Amino acid sequence: MRTLPAFAAATACVLAGCTVIPPADPSRMAGGHVRARPVAPVHTAPAPMPYAPPYAPVPSPEPLPRAAPDQAPSLTYARLGESVTVDGPRVTPLQVLEDSRCPMNARCVWAGQVRLKVRIDSGTGGVVELTTGKPAMVADGTLELVEVRPEKMAGTGNGAVRPADYRFGLRFMGGY
Repeated sequence: MRTLPAFAAATACVLAGCTVIPPADPSRMAGGHVRARPVAPVHTAPAPMPYAPPYAPVPSPEPLPRAAPDQAPSLTYARLGESVTVDGPRVTPLQVLEDSRCPMNARCVWAGQVRLKVRIDSGTGGVVELTTGKPAMVADGTLELVEVRPEKMAGTGNGAVRPADYRFGLRFMGGY
């Protein structure tokens, strides 16, 4: 009957969407190690091919062009309430609407996302909602929330990040 609780625990972890990776604890294992039943080796020979298929050399694809390092837009970091210029528009992160990122010490079915309300002070202006990985049209280009720091940690304050600790990596593409 020892398999039922393990099965129930595994099912609960799968249903929850993520699991915390605990450190290894040899004292919790039976005798300090796990014994597996021996398995008899299976030897099978591969079936012979009746004929050799024709092979033609495949030309290698040309490498994709890369932007020069001096042309790649860098990230601009901002805190909540801090106004920064992101390659053109002036952006102020106002509020974290959602932070459903998977904690870095957990295994999750979904990576999660961060939704952030920001104020744009140039171009079309107004308040815009940014979501990680989804560029938003702003003025004559796109504004993207690329990175959010710090990483969430399971087991520390329910994995929540204090608002004052957030740093948002923003990138603007476009403009002439």
